[in-house]
Amino acid sequence: MSALTESAAWRALAAHQRRMATASLRELFAADPGRAAAFTLEFGEVLLDYSKHLADAETLRLLVALAEQADVRGWIRRMYAGEPINETEGRAVLHVALRADAAVFPEGRDVMPLVRAARERMRRFVDDAHRGALTGATGERITDVVNLGIGGSDLGPRMATRALRRFRAPGAPRVHFVANIDPADLEAALEGLAPARTLFVVASKTFTTAETLDNAARARGWLESGLGGAAALGRHFAAVTANDAGASALGVAPERIFPMWDWVGGRYSLWSAVGLPVALSIGMERFEELLEGARAMDAHFHTAPPARNLPVLMALLEIWYVDFFDARSRVVLPYGEDLRDFPAYLQQLEMESNGKRVDRAGRPVDYATAPVVWGASGTPSQHSFHQMLHQGTEPVPADFIVFGDRRGGPAHAALVANALAQSAALMEGDRAGEPHRALPGNRPSSVIVLERLDPEALGQLIALYEHKVFVEGVVWNINSFDQWGVEMGKRVARTLLPRLLRGGDDAGLDASTRALLARLRGR
Repeated sequence: MSALTESAAWRALAAHQRRMATASLRELFAADPGRAAAFTLEFGEVLLDYSKHLADAETLRLLVALAEQADVRGWIRRMYAGEPINETEGRAVLHVALRADAAVFPEGRDVMPLVRAARERMRRFVDDAHRGALTGATGERITDVVNLGIGGSDLGPRMATRALRRFRAPGAPRVHFVANIDPADLEAALEGLAPARTLFVVASKTFTTAETLDNAARARGWLESGLGGAAALGRHFAAVTANDAGASALGVAPERIFPMWDWVGGRYSLWSAVGLPVALSIGMERFEELLEGARAMDAHFHTAPPARNLPVLMALLEIWYVDFFDARSRVVLPYGEDLRDFPAYLQQLEMESNGKRVDRAGRPVDYATAPVVWGASGTPSQHSFHQMLHQGTEPVPADFIVFGDRRGGPAHAALVANALAQSAALMEGDRAGEPHRALPGNRPSSVIVLERLDPEALGQLIALYEHKVFVEGVVWNINSFDQWGVEMGKRVARTLLPRLLRGGDDAGLDASTRALLARLRGR
């Protein structure tokens, strides 16, 4: 048994769970007319209704005790102080600095001059693009930008650009995204684009990411086919990287190389120059509103007591289900088509961060960590997998995200009605006499309400989930900021590629891989 599962706070929750396992949400509401108000928190643009969870006041008291036992507030202070809390890589975790407005942050290791300088360079580049001064090899204005990245260099900017499409600035280029090494991804993005008016942003911290570099090479070939071997093809590239030499080798001009730093993980980098595609779409003023929203949530997270702290509370509720109710997944349901990429973004944020099986000391854990995160947008999901949510054998906690903007008229009202109906139906169930029509109910969900989907609200929402992941990692005593599991597959692929292309020695490979290589080589 680990120190965590043997701890007083954990054992108290395990004993409490035995009582709550038979609790009825209907009865909890009936016993407390003020439950909905008491189990709702609001900060800034975000309202969280967590009243439809299998929790009472005692549950919350015990969960907060678990957070205090784990010294969550101390770990928050350590992160904000710039301590190297990513121990396996010896790095600080300072994505909060990317949206900070402090004169000095953090104390003793001020990174704000770097952040401000990068942001100012982004501003000049975006302003040039919007006023037509960003031109290609032939002198024509850039009208389309294609972001070449993968993982954190793709999912965040892709999600935010889509979410904020209504705020696209006058004169802004159209923004496209390519992540897959499959050439079909790039081919689809380039359909209808003109080489003379297209710019590629190559986003890779190391500038060694195979998928991104392969796509960059294919993009250069496309430019050469359309423009000839023009010496000015470098005018069609910008880069976001920590490897200036690698970007220069591709022909990117120094003034178009934007920085990344080792104290920001890829999945937390949207707020940096990785967010350049977002800024190119909505303009720097709106991009800074996105930063302001995240900054406000940072302040709330840093100062609010655990019981009134939105990220802390969401994290504790997830731990409650994962570790005490054996929940293996959580579904995220944004009832807004513009936020349709949010579940995919959260998949990386949460599962790459907390999909760990050893603690900070390298010891195997004896408790569950990250659940599977999945989901889809709005009413289409109701006609896809909600059947399983209502009548499947295992309850799946759900996050419903809805928007209160009343300017959408009856259609928007219908969308909100569907979201609220699904949350209510998961809780209430249906006691129909026929077994195949009965819904058990008592299935938990949160409802997160944003008044509208604008840059500030989106910034708060993203930061909310970032900090939720951090708290979970602290309580589970795991490092949320490395991702060694991602690296092994890359290493193996590098050894298999030459064998697939040229054949040769298959020694050291398992029988299955040898047989598959032989089949795919055509022999």
